[in-house]
Formats: sequence, C-alpha cells, structure tokens
Amino acid sequence: MEFTGKTALVTGGARGLGLSYARALAQGGARVVISDIGADNAGVGSDASVVQAAADTLQAEGLNVIGHGGDLSTNTGCQQLIAYAIEAFGQLDILIHNAGWVGYQNIADLDAAFLQRAMDINLYAPLWLCKHAWPHLLRSSAPRIILTTSDRAMYTQYEQTGLVAYSAGKMAQLGIMNALSHEGAEAGIKVNAISPVAKTRMWGVTEEPDELKPDWVTPGVVFLASEQCQDSGYILRASNGQFTATRFTENPGVDYPRNLARIKASSAEAVAAAWNSIKQAQPLS
Repeated sequence: MEFTGKTALVTGGARGLGLSYARALAQGGARVVISDIGADNAGVGSDASVVQAAADTLQAEGLNVIGHGGDLSTNTGCQQLIAYAIEAFGQLDILIHNAGWVGYQNIADLDAAFLQRAMDINLYAPLWLCKHAWPHLLRSSAPRIILTTSDRAMYTQYEQTGLVAYSAGKMAQLGIMNALSHEGAEAGIKVNAISPVAKTRMWGVTEEPDELKPDWVTPGVVFLASEQCQDSGYILRASNGQFTATRFTENPGVDYPRNLARIKASSAEAVAAAWNSIKQAQPLS
C-alpha cells in the first residue's frame, strides 16, 4: 500500500511486531519514527542502542526511519516523542501504539508499583500520545490511530492467572478506541485496535518462529493505517496469517437508554428465573 508523503510513529518499534510494522510502512513510502526504550527480556531497564540499531538496519535497507529511545511512562515523555517526530518530519499522520509489557501477579499479591507499571504503558501512554498527536492528526488528510489490545483480555477462555493488571490495561485501550472514534469522527480520524498473536520476546521467543510470525500480523496493521481503511472502532484480531474484525455492537431494537428491548424483571428472583434468556441475545418478536 502507498504511504508516500505520510509520517508514521510506531512505539515498541525496535523489535518484534513493531519493527515489522515500521518496515512495512517505510517500504510503502512512509517516513517512520520508531520509539523503543530498549528494555531487557523481562521488560526492565533501558538501552538506547536497541532502537538505534533497529533504525540503522532499516536505513541500510534504504528506508526513511529514525529512532527515539525515550521513556513513555510519563506525559512529558510522550510529549517529547511527538515533538521529536514533528521536528524531524513536520507532520504526523499515523500513530501506532504497539509498546507493551506483560507481567504476572495474582490479585492477592497485586502491589501498587506493579499496577502502576502496567497502567503507564497500557493506559497512560496511549492517552498522552493521542493528546499530543491530536492537533497534528487534525491537519492530516488521512489520520489514523492504531491501539493494541489482547485476546487474553477480551476472552475469558484465553485468560491466564496473574494477568489482571495486563488485562485491565488492554481493555482500557478499547475504551480509548471507542471514545476517540467518536471524538475524531467529524475530522476523519480513524481509530482502531489490533489484537495480535505472535511469538515475540513477550513469549520468551528471540529466534525466528516457525508459526505465529510477527510478519503475518503486519498486513492487517498496514491496512488499518492506510487510506483504504474507512472504518473506525474495530478490533482486528490477527493470528497465523488469518484476520477477523469485531466491534462492540448494540442489540437490534434498542432505544438507549430507556429500552434495551430485552427481558423485563422487577426482582432479583425474576432475574434469576430468566437468567438463561437474559444472558443470550434475544431475537426481536
């Protein structure tokens, strides 16, 4: 797809999925800023050489890519990243928040520092990035925001013990997506989310996998970033080269907020008696 004249920003862009996204966008002609703090495999620390090495690699392929190794856990850090992109390329058209962190802590053991770390990258960073990117996206002819959620947060059957903080942050990004899809609709800002499954450092995989490859997720992200994507508020699930898109959709016949067009009940006992019907989508009579 064609991205000539566009500027894209990809967080977590030095490795794995983010690097794949950045390469594909740049191959399509985009000028790309990759942001990566360069944390180790446990998600700890920083190493500016990581993002620089990734930028050098992409530049050696003839691509217009620069790196930024700042910390996105604060409003100031996010503001600095957006300012860096604007100073380098003069505009911003595509914002992809791919950076993330997976940590495991059971609810009984949850501590404030652990929760703060999860919220910094999964809740606060996308909000601050969108805030500071917004004025520039309003000037774009095809503004796009892509956030990142997770099947493990969305579907109970895929959850894992200890992912409560991670899941909270990933579901929060869907709330951000919905709110900004509405707020940006008049200006044509399309806001969607990717729910990727790929073997990366988060899986403890550092070599090229033989399945669930990051590159197999990338075509979906490239589409969401393109002018051809005219939808907003969708979650694109991507795994093993397959894609399915879903969104929060109201039941038919609803007159919100006064009529849910479903089961009436005036007591807890009535709710209990009708529960099997209440928990199922009901056809209109």
